[in-house]
Amino acid sequence: MTDYVTINRANWDERAAAHAASPDYAVDRFLTDPGYLSEVVRFDLDRLGDVTGLDVAHLQCHIGTDTVSLHRLGARTTGLDFSGASLAQARALAERTGAAVDFVEADVHDAPTVLGRNRFDLVYTGIGALCWLPNVRRWAGVVADLLRPGGRLFLREGHPMLSTLDDPRPDGTLAVEYPYFERPEPLVWDGPGTYVQTEATFQHTVTHSWNHGLGEVVTALLDAGLDLTMLVEHDSAPWDALPGAMVRDAHGEWRLADRPWRLAQTYTLQARRRD
Repeated sequence: MTDYVTINRANWDERAAAHAASPDYAVDRFLTDPGYLSEVVRFDLDRLGDVTGLDVAHLQCHIGTDTVSLHRLGARTTGLDFSGASLAQARALAERTGAAVDFVEADVHDAPTVLGRNRFDLVYTGIGALCWLPNVRRWAGVVADLLRPGGRLFLREGHPMLSTLDDPRPDGTLAVEYPYFERPEPLVWDGPGTYVQTEATFQHTVTHSWNHGLGEVVTALLDAGLDLTMLVEHDSAPWDALPGAMVRDAHGEWRLADRPWRLAQTYTLQARRRD
């Protein structure tokens, strides 16, 4: 497990340019429409509320589309990621759109040291971030360290139930195959592709990931000194999580084609640091 950061970073570094070129990240829309926001940020706009003038840390920001979106909503935004190649794309996006966003290259666990403790009004974490971290309690401590008293966490994440499922069977059955709860050992995947439309081919295909149960995430935040203020489960995700079983809606979200109410695919959580 000691080399999971190196293994995962190689995977993300190699995919950064392909993600920036893919229509799924809609970089061209950011360049042509000064009011454009990422689909991930737009999905939660009502829940996010007014962020004008807030100091915001976006953890595991990847190529910065959500980070720039938060800036466009009026926040003073800093993005952090461990992938230098991803941040090169993020900085290029910010420069080309005139967004005054800072991007910092560091492991998420080092965020309080490199960004500053008790500095932020809002810590934002977008979809698909927690699965790359082996210990959700350690992450919750990072969030608490970054926030000012009274500051809040905003998290939208893949639902741990979705992460337990194997690929759909020929008869359409959804089978629980993988751990729901956090385990010490990672799930090791070796897949040639990525989650966006691209014709690129990759050499670094192995990743290490972990699941974190919903109760584990909530309890870790409570124990770190945050109080839960929102928890909403959604029957959709912004990527095709179960190919062949999903359909895309008008907002770009994917749901089960057959009885989508059977499966929570993502959740939105907010928590506030105690004074």
